[in-house]
Amino acid sequence: MRTISNWRKCLFGLLIGLSVAVASRAMDVSSSMQIQLLPQGKLLMVPFDSAPFPHPFRAGGYTYHTNFYSASEHYSDRTVGIFVPKGFRVTSRLDFIVHFHGWRHSVAGTLAEYKLIEQFAASGKNAILIVPQGPLNVTDSFGGKLEDTNGFKNFMDEAVRQLCDRGMLPRGDFQIGDIILSGHSGGYHVMAAILDHGGMSGKIQEVWLFDALYESANIFSSWQKNQDGRLLNIYTDHGGTREETEQLMAAYRAAGVKYSWLEENRCTRKDIQNGKIIFIHSDLVHNDVVSRRDEFRRFVETSGLASQ
Repeated sequence: MRTISNWRKCLFGLLIGLSVAVASRAMDVSSSMQIQLLPQGKLLMVPFDSAPFPHPFRAGGYTYHTNFYSASEHYSDRTVGIFVPKGFRVTSRLDFIVHFHGWRHSVAGTLAEYKLIEQFAASGKNAILIVPQGPLNVTDSFGGKLEDTNGFKNFMDEAVRQLCDRGMLPRGDFQIGDIILSGHSGGYHVMAAILDHGGMSGKIQEVWLFDALYESANIFSSWQKNQDGRLLNIYTDHGGTREETEQLMAAYRAAGVKYSWLEENRCTRKDIQNGKIIFIHSDLVHNDVVSRRDEFRRFVETSGLASQ
């Protein structure tokens, strides 16, 4: 009876071992499926614990005018897109561009519509692009957990962990280097909160507003002054940002603060590269200012990020 009992124990142990191996293999396959190999580099689409949503302020959904958006459909997606370009040089310091989409968008849709990966990779900069999912296909600018105190710090710390855990980077003691915040349209709201109380203002070197300065000009200008950062604001005539932009320029003039004003269809890369505060007027429509003339690429190319 003892021999049979031992045999059963061995068999049970073998079955448990096989189950663990199968489960481990399934996790590996799942992780690998989240990584897309593109001609320009590697794209990781992965859920974050520190992603903007879900959030208590949208637990009951959200109503905009007469339209109701449920939490389950629009405020539960934790997807974050992380792109590491081909030729990326791994050092102990990681630089990032974090881009925030506007109303009625998703991560995948934003990457495709505005060709962010293609533009970013073409710049040749040695940095990592991150695009978090905000409100999913909703007319809403709320940034969820990224608007909480130190929410952005938690998010960036998790980004480094995810890169290592998912095999996008070798495991190591990485430090977060320079960060650039980029946002289109309603993305301004979460950007302002991050600058104000996100916990990483000292790391943020540049802020790019793509027809996105609807309000909070005082937060953006205060950050620029305190950090001596680079502020780029491209605006259109009919995107709803012209009035706030002109008011900010008037405030700068009254205070004797130097800034540059450029016409987007005539300015050169050199024009954009010079100066810390740059306003760019565009004749394009609201949704064209990110990619129609490779504007995002020009901003990346003229940034202070190191080249590959």
